[in-house]
Amino acid sequence: MDSQTASAQRTAQDAPTATTLKPNALGVLGILFFVLSGQAPLTGIAGAAPISIALGNGSGTPAAYVLAGAVILLFSVGFVAMGRHVVDAGAFYTYIGAGLGRTAGAGSASVALFAYCVIQAAMYGLYGAIVAGLVSGHTGVDLPWWVYTLATMAVVQVLGAAGIEMGARVLAVFVLAEFSVLLVFGLVTLAKGGGPEGLGVADSFSASAALEGAPGVAVMFAVASMFGFEATAIYGEEAREPKKTVPRATYLSVVVVTAFFALTSWMLISAYGASKAPEAAGKALESGDSAAFVFAPMADLFGGWVNDVLPVLLATSLFAGILTFHNSANRYLFSLGRDGQLPAALCRLNTRRAPWTAGCAQTAAAVLLVVPFALAGKDPVLTLFSWFSGLAVLAMMLLYLLTSVSVVVYFRRRRVDTRLWNTVLAPVLGAIGLVGAVWLILANFTTLIGGDAATAGWLVASVPVVLALGVLNERLRRRTAADSPVRRTT
Repeated sequence: MDSQTASAQRTAQDAPTATTLKPNALGVLGILFFVLSGQAPLTGIAGAAPISIALGNGSGTPAAYVLAGAVILLFSVGFVAMGRHVVDAGAFYTYIGAGLGRTAGAGSASVALFAYCVIQAAMYGLYGAIVAGLVSGHTGVDLPWWVYTLATMAVVQVLGAAGIEMGARVLAVFVLAEFSVLLVFGLVTLAKGGGPEGLGVADSFSASAALEGAPGVAVMFAVASMFGFEATAIYGEEAREPKKTVPRATYLSVVVVTAFFALTSWMLISAYGASKAPEAAGKALESGDSAAFVFAPMADLFGGWVNDVLPVLLATSLFAGILTFHNSANRYLFSLGRDGQLPAALCRLNTRRAPWTAGCAQTAAAVLLVVPFALAGKDPVLTLFSWFSGLAVLAMMLLYLLTSVSVVVYFRRRRVDTRLWNTVLAPVLGAIGLVGAVWLILANFTTLIGGDAATAGWLVASVPVVLALGVLNERLRRRTAADSPVRRTT
């Protein structure tokens, strides 16, 4: 065998197969940017914090973020332990299937894909409304919100097809901008000793403050703010040294997000004064502009230019989240196609090893979810954003819960990791916390979506329906495979 032939064989052996995503493309920081952009820090603070403060536990809202972060951190222990043995772009689908069986995994895959698609559609609604307002205010051009939304879908499709590294670079710019402004505000306010009533540590973090008013509402919105951290596992195939990178990125993202939301909400409350913040948040909600509660103290600290810059950052925050969930959803589609749950055409990669066909399918799904609201003339914020964001949070909490149960079952059966804390205690404690979170979401779902009881009812019902459709698809697929003269081996 000559040297050229041997070299060619080694190259072929080292090259990734046609059904694998591009390896070694992301490090810890790259994955972290995807997580932070999915959480859309400015959107979470400007949208959720005022509601939690006004309708939840008032000045005790920062404690709710800490509690939610503790629950997610407990969940992460088992999540990371599972990730050391299972690396796949399907993440939850693969994890749940490994512990609870392929049927449960298939059902969870449908729920996960559903959650990512509807949260992206929700963001498209808010994004279109904000961009339409910005363009109209600065240029006088008055176009419907859906024009900007559809145009952005094309941009997101192009960026998604450009490869994961390009997406990470774009997200890094947007996330650093919004994250930096809010963080500087928090740190400067903290260094100044807070607002007119001081820092008010006890007013925001004591047990009595945490239990004041309606703590369930505050915890519900705090848990919703954590949405998207599981992207650390979705990009495991494309990570450098995934068994090290994914755990580090997971723990770092949970700690950073928890600390960020707790600090920022605390300093916002302190800027108004703990006794006055709930009333100020309530007035902002009544005016229809909840972001004013956040923008006003920042403008007082930094100057009036903030009122011009922050709306733009809010739009880029949403764009970053949209791109993140596009990448998450198309990797789910890619994984399902590779495993035979969906058509194999979804496995096709372009020259940059990005899931091109799956990306097109995801964009088509976004169009199908958004266009009916545009045709019906619905308000994109009060319907599309509010309804779908609440629905996505409920679906994702169900997946967290199923994953915690799957972790315990998987390690009890396989015995590949016998650490009691990592494989039993932490997942069980996390599951208990997640049961509480799901109960709070269901009990306050009408508040979460800002709609009526009838709308809340059919939105909640859609989650088990999607789960059942995934299970049915798996059983039909198995029956077809069993009847086929040539069985497919995966």
